[in-house]
Amino acid sequence: MQAASDQCHLIPRGRRWGPNKKQNKTNDMKTKIKSIAAAILTAGILSLGSAFAGPTATQTVTYAVSAINELAVSAPTVSLTVNSATPGSAPNSVSDSSTSYDITTNEVGQKITAAINSDMPSGVTLSLGLAAPTGATSAGTLALSTSAVDLVTGISTLNETGKTITYTLAATSAAGVVASASKTVTLTITAGL
Repeated sequence: MQAASDQCHLIPRGRRWGPNKKQNKTNDMKTKIKSIAAAILTAGILSLGSAFAGPTATQTVTYAVSAINELAVSAPTVSLTVNSATPGSAPNSVSDSSTSYDITTNEVGQKITAAINSDMPSGVTLSLGLAAPTGATSAGTLALSTSAVDLVTGISTLNETGKTITYTLAATSAAGVVASASKTVTLTITAGL
């Protein structure tokens, strides 16, 4: 009698029963093919993962710098009152240089303009002068109206703080007494020489 480990599939052969060696070889061959296929498939999956990994990696970075033109003032209000005169002369003008502006631009050929929201009363003039940042040119003190005037020109790629703002209020005797009022002054940095 054969040991259990030596026994194979038994099929009838005529009247005798015995091992079928051909069937055993076929099963062994199928098992080997399955094992080889599994090994190849596993190796393929592992190598696919390593196709995206390695000692270095790269990325593409898209970048840009937009146009930047920023102005800020040190205080939101300024008060000016004409209240004296030298006898025989027009009333004395008054000035205020207590405020300043900060500026940042990354463009070339910029300028600062100024305008007020409505015209001044007859005989009263509000003027403004700005200290120029490095490399730029100040137009000095100019009278303000609803039409913008160029106060500083030739501003290019800079950032500076504490540039002096000087307001001047003048009145003629013909202006008479003018009640307290206010104007909104708009400073704008814009393209221009």
